[in-house]
Amino acid sequence: MRSFAFSKSFGVLCLVTLSMVSILHLVCGIGANWGTQSTHNLPPEILVKMLKDNGFQKVKLFDADYDTLKALGNSDIEVMVGIPNDMLTTLGSLKAAEKWVSKNVSVHLSDNNVNIRYVAVGNEPFLETYNGSYLRTTFPALQNIQTALVKAGHGNQVKVTVPLNADVYESASSLPSGGDFRAEIHDFVIQIVKFLSDNGCPFTINIYPFISLYIDSNFPVEYAFFDGNATPLNDGGTIYTNMFDANHDTLVWALKKNGFGNLPIIVGEIGWPTDGDRNANLQLAQRFNQGFMAHISEGKGTPMRPGPVDAYLFSLIDEDAKSIQPGNFERHWGIFAYDGRPKYLLNLGTTNSGSLVPASNVKYLERKWCVLKPDAKLDDPQIAPSVSYACARADCTSLGYGTSCGGLDARGNVSYAFNSYYQINDQLDDACKFSGLGTITKSDPSTPSCKFGITIEPYYGGAEPKLAYTRILLSLILLLWTIL
Repeated sequence: MRSFAFSKSFGVLCLVTLSMVSILHLVCGIGANWGTQSTHNLPPEILVKMLKDNGFQKVKLFDADYDTLKALGNSDIEVMVGIPNDMLTTLGSLKAAEKWVSKNVSVHLSDNNVNIRYVAVGNEPFLETYNGSYLRTTFPALQNIQTALVKAGHGNQVKVTVPLNADVYESASSLPSGGDFRAEIHDFVIQIVKFLSDNGCPFTINIYPFISLYIDSNFPVEYAFFDGNATPLNDGGTIYTNMFDANHDTLVWALKKNGFGNLPIIVGEIGWPTDGDRNANLQLAQRFNQGFMAHISEGKGTPMRPGPVDAYLFSLIDEDAKSIQPGNFERHWGIFAYDGRPKYLLNLGTTNSGSLVPASNVKYLERKWCVLKPDAKLDDPQIAPSVSYACARADCTSLGYGTSCGGLDARGNVSYAFNSYYQINDQLDDACKFSGLGTITKSDPSTPSCKFGITIEPYYGGAEPKLAYTRILLSLILLLWTIL
């Protein structure tokens, strides 16, 4: 869901955009991305309340989960529902698109009173790392979903868009004014841009300064932030002091250069991770997100697009089951931890306290942890395969150089891996065997910088029978692994 270019997101303020068909579209409020790639998701009702308690007025989803959308009913929160990339080929059929709209939009608008305003067709489908897999399936799906929305009578309320990563454009001159869409995908992007313009829909872009810092050790660090400490970039008299403005305006120039200079822009994702890399920590995340909030709250926009910025923070909550192929930081983008606890002070300007409000009524499992037995020897030949097994099936991304748990000793590393696996498996006794190396303790092994988690109660939604069967099967597998 991201690229190795400029990218990621947050939302704010009021934006009035004039579409190419002279329709005024009013967009207000702070937005957040709500992802669900977690082993233990909080119940949607708890997260919707957390959104409201924190003054979020917009939310961007990556699918159209029924329970999530139903929970958003009557909340007045503006919703962008998502269509995953693996569905784009199927939606090349108009009949399939009509069925999708009926099931995932019409029902929620009419029966559940969900304020659906956008359908995101795909998620960064032109990402360089996808090697063109979705270049020819995105536009037909976009056309068909738009046609289905209009046919269902939703054309005025619900707009289509395609969230793209900032790697779809570049600048030969390294200045915003040199911006244009990448040559090898230029025609595919312009096809989408023209369609969005013709139908009064916005262009959605994901911008991530962190990624640029992650992939380039020579990237000027201060330029990622909004403190004004970076060496200014002079683009023909236009001064840029932060990467967000420069990246955003590279897109504006690319649109302008191709005849679409007035196309509305939504920043679909922007944020900073808190763990999994030496530059991913609480301090820098707080600095970036608070700086971004201050920057957009002024309503000045960017040099090429004055006015309020319409954007969504990435992300609302950590997701411990996300792919870590781009980097271990992928599971740590949330401004809230997995259980809805705020990670750091962040003033969104929407609460009386000026700080984030935690989730309420969160239910945890028992306060107990799985750790390496005190008498276990570190040279035991079963240690290494046991840790490998645990980390491959749980989440060890907080271990390693520059991470929150990077200061643990060898025993601590083993215990952290064991506990992660134990908690993800709902504290099943068999999940703490590890060839006799693990033991369950009620003494919290956490350190000041490294938290050993306790899992929250499983939420099954409408899938209780299937997941209950899965848990039984998992218990049998664990028992067999322990015996062998």
